[in-house]
Amino acid sequence: MFEGLSDTALLRIGIAVAAAVLFAIILLTSRRKKDQGKRTPAPRTGSDRRQEPTLSEILEAEAHEPASVEQPDLGLGDPKDPPGMQVGSRPSHEFDKIVTLYIAARAGHTLNGPDLVVAAEKAGLIYGHMNIFHRMMDKHPEHGPIFSVANLVQPGHFDLRTIKDLKTPGISFFMTLPGPLAALDAWDTMLPTAQRMAELLDAVLLDEERNALGRQRIANIRDELRAYDRAREKLTIKPGR
Repeated sequence: MFEGLSDTALLRIGIAVAAAVLFAIILLTSRRKKDQGKRTPAPRTGSDRRQEPTLSEILEAEAHEPASVEQPDLGLGDPKDPPGMQVGSRPSHEFDKIVTLYIAARAGHTLNGPDLVVAAEKAGLIYGHMNIFHRMMDKHPEHGPIFSVANLVQPGHFDLRTIKDLKTPGISFFMTLPGPLAALDAWDTMLPTAQRMAELLDAVLLDEERNALGRQRIANIRDELRAYDRAREKLTIKPGR
């Protein structure tokens, strides 16, 4: 389906995904203001509910409904766990920043589903909530994912029942902040994982603007996240101290 995609086509796909994520941020911010103090409504059912979420709806769904997506049994969690306790679900949906990286197939190629699953496993990712991959804190999955990995092609998830037929131009790494780790620590976890998967998949690692991720951009991101951590620390300091 994606054979022969040019670099321009991949760039357009990446831009569309970035726009969807931005839309999710704006939508979440507005809904949090409107819904403040109100009880979260139950998930809709019936014909008015889409069968599969878009990439932007992955974040929206996490913020407004429990983790109720049916998933194949991978032995990753106890099926008796209550909603919201599935691997990869976030205990808090308040965030003010998203950091994104992309892995794109080389020109004229696609990423294949089985290869993605193998690479994700080797990179220490776990398949879970919302049918995407997550990097969890060792021994503390209840703190939520450090970052997650979604498909660039709508609806953004990975269906393991048909994974052998999956072909995609790329995948998206994203972490929402604040998270279970300090921003810089989370970045230092996500970056080598993305680099490892890019190597395993013989693909290209891109920054949030779909440019090749170089040393200068990495240094800039680290500076941005260091500043973010400092700002968060100031917010937590009580007046008078």
